Amino acid sequence: MAAKRDYYDVLGIKRDADEAAIKKAYRKLAKKYHPDSNGGDPSAEQKFKEVTEAYTILSDPEKRKLYDQFGHSAFDGTGAGAEGAGGFNGFHGFEGFNGFSGGFGGGNKGGFHGFRQSTDGNGGYQEYHFEGGDMDDLFGDLFGNMFGGKGGAEKSYGSSGFYGGFGGHKSSRGRDVNAEVSVTFDEAAFGCDKIIRLQKEDGSIQSLQVHIPAGIETGKSVRLRGKGMPGVNGGQPGDLLLKVTVGTRPGFERKGADVYSTVYVPFATAALGGEAMVQTIHGPVICKIKEGTQSGTKIRLRGKGIVSMSDPSKKGDHYVTVEIQVPAALSRQAREKLREFQDVLRQDEQRSHGAA
Repeated sequence: MAAKRDYYDVLGIKRDADEAAIKKAYRKLAKKYHPDSNGGDPSAEQKFKEVTEAYTILSDPEKRKLYDQFGHSAFDGTGAGAEGAGGFNGFHGFEGFNGFSGGFGGGNKGGFHGFRQSTDGNGGYQEYHFEGGDMDDLFGDLFGNMFGGKGGAEKSYGSSGFYGGFGGHKSSRGRDVNAEVSVTFDEAAFGCDKIIRLQKEDGSIQSLQVHIPAGIETGKSVRLRGKGMPGVNGGQPGDLLLKVTVGTRPGFERKGADVYSTVYVPFATAALGGEAMVQTIHGPVICKIKEGTQSGTKIRLRGKGIVSMSDPSKKGDHYVTVEIQVPAALSRQAREKLREFQDVLRQDEQRSHGAA
């Protein structure tokens, strides 16, 4: 049997590589050697298994620590680190089997690595390695269904026999997966359906349609049930949690369900009163400007904000800040009239002080 390559060499990474570097290297190689991308080429399939095995060990901090200390012997039952290294090494007394090892990682669909004493009288060991398949069926074939078959109860056979609690026999829910999605200001305000593309561990791309509910804010998450990691032994799959980031829209500011903007009105309109058109997310609204409106005045437009996620019948408000528009250039006639207006204001002010 050919000696296994060093897991770090398999992934082409340094021994001090961090988690991100390990994952990046695996994704690249998994995509390169995936059977679906190589027309069933046996050599590519073997390399795919090799890089997957390396990633399974090096991506797990505890298994990586054992591998760094004991090498492959930590997982093939021959070294001091074999016991407890993702499998167990306490199976004695049943049909000559001396131990198991291997990372079952994804549940009952993982790999199984074992060895048993040869019956040729030489005292040697014959090695077995199984990839994929249903681990419950495999155990049933090997041990005469002593585990009770699929979904059977776990059993304990004493200190020198099989120890119960083996992970592959428990039904458990799959892990949740976290990802991020960006939406525009309007998509968050009114809701939308988006197609997102996620890259799986093997490098393949999965397309999913997700509904973004109206009123969602940055930091909130959308849950896609059953789109996470698969469960173990028939357990329910985990969920996909999409953390939302909402973009901005020029001229508008959002605070919760309320929207804020600014409207510029001519001096004459602010002084004498009138109307101004205000743009809201729901379209233009004619807003009344009271006589003598000062710069900085806020006008509240009820129900012109964003819908509430918790109660679709409720909407926030739109607050408009009034700013007085000063002309950048005046004609000669306008300048003269403005000076006359200034003189009248001065006279009014003097009369007001005199009366006081």
